Amino acid sequence: MTWQPGNRLFFILLVASFLYVMDTKAKTGPTHDKVVVCYISTWAVYRPGHGAYSIDNFDPSLCSHVVYAFAGLDPIQSAIKSLDPWQDLKAEYGKGGYERLTGLKRNYPHLKVSLAIGGWNEGSKNYSNMVSDPVTRGKFVQHVTSFIRKYNFDGLDLDWEYPTQRGGAPKDRDNFVLLAKELREQFNSHGLLLTSAIGAAKNVIDQAYDVKQISKYLDFLHIMCYDYHGSWDRKVGYNAPLTAPNGDPLSVQFTIDYLLKLGAPAEKIVMGVPFYGRTFKTALDGNLDDETDGTAFQGPFTREDGFLGYNEICRILSNKTSGWTTMWDPETSQVLARSEKDNISGLVQVVTFDNSRSIANKVKFSMERNLAGLMVWSIDTDDFLGECDPESDIYEDYKYLKSTNIHNPPRINNNYPLLRTINEAITLSLEEIELQHNDKETNLPPNEEDNEIPHGSISDRKGDNSSSNYLFKNGSYIYTILLGILIFSSI
Repeated sequence: MTWQPGNRLFFILLVASFLYVMDTKAKTGPTHDKVVVCYISTWAVYRPGHGAYSIDNFDPSLCSHVVYAFAGLDPIQSAIKSLDPWQDLKAEYGKGGYERLTGLKRNYPHLKVSLAIGGWNEGSKNYSNMVSDPVTRGKFVQHVTSFIRKYNFDGLDLDWEYPTQRGGAPKDRDNFVLLAKELREQFNSHGLLLTSAIGAAKNVIDQAYDVKQISKYLDFLHIMCYDYHGSWDRKVGYNAPLTAPNGDPLSVQFTIDYLLKLGAPAEKIVMGVPFYGRTFKTALDGNLDDETDGTAFQGPFTREDGFLGYNEICRILSNKTSGWTTMWDPETSQVLARSEKDNISGLVQVVTFDNSRSIANKVKFSMERNLAGLMVWSIDTDDFLGECDPESDIYEDYKYLKSTNIHNPPRINNNYPLLRTINEAITLSLEEIELQHNDKETNLPPNEEDNEIPHGSISDRKGDNSSSNYLFKNGSYIYTILLGILIFSSI
């Protein structure tokens, strides 16, 4: 073809159009209609090296909601306060974290930005005292409303851990309902969101929450479906098992089904997934339930005993000479990784965690329960720089889609692999569920014998590194992945 001026103009316009479309796409949110709530632990900015995370690292296109964690409670004034004024505020040459995060809404208008108050380190006693008195409770409601509006947040996330627990009082359960009710009445005038982080353990749910009543006033319940087991158990256990044998309440499935039974509306439940694992040290082989002495180990970024961010875990496992091995448990959708036994201490290091395959299975579970969506604690421990090897078996357990030779959809970017899996798996799991429900009418039935997942055993991780272009229908759209670009066509 002769390169004529008209051809050149067409080419320039084509490239410009492509760049415009990509730029426009970059400033939109998730393409599905489910909720993806991303917590940012703002102290992550102080982590060393490649573990340091700031608002500049945040990709708003991957979240529908983002929560700035945490603010605290001033017990004297019954008021919300910044826990790190230099990081949060602009006064006295501060970093202005509040303004920087809420300012992203100008380019990402889909994004809802909330401020979380509380957290584990804040404890419970001050919150218990504040809600016990109608006067101090009223002062808090008025002040927090002004504070949220002043800094242009879209809402408040109550992260009181937990009513009635850790120095709280039995009346906290009823007073928490009153707090939610009074905040809702005040927030309605300003169109503000009200959410709460909810503990996952059955004993906490029973004692801390009148689930049916608080559900009337909260927009979403963020369920903290993690920390079911840890070094405190003095034996190796899974951090966030999807299921557990013999009706064990320490599992994601039990927590969600129990909350539904207690009257929490499915459309208000946002199921939490951890972007971290729990660590252990044992003198035994490093198997599930092996006894430990209660000690654990920490990573180079998060530097917290008993805790490893996914970005720390994947770095260990990407090092082929590290001596670590991984095992996949098909019953719980958990990964157990263990080191070789140390020659000096005689101890094996163990970490249990969620990988992308775990998360894909949890997304499917949440879609089967018709939940509002998922939340993550926290995006700063995802592999946000994309430095680890991509996983190859993410949708190994999607039986129906697997029968179409769909493996892992190609991705333009390797950063945020867990968060990208959530968004991707929401669409894929809805398609999987539809195929599953209509398997008698489809021409693509699964081979049940080939795809059966054994229960109650741990098998070595396996996967397929192949990747295919594919097309599937969901509702009124056809989704096509071609050359790593996801294209949506209406039909």
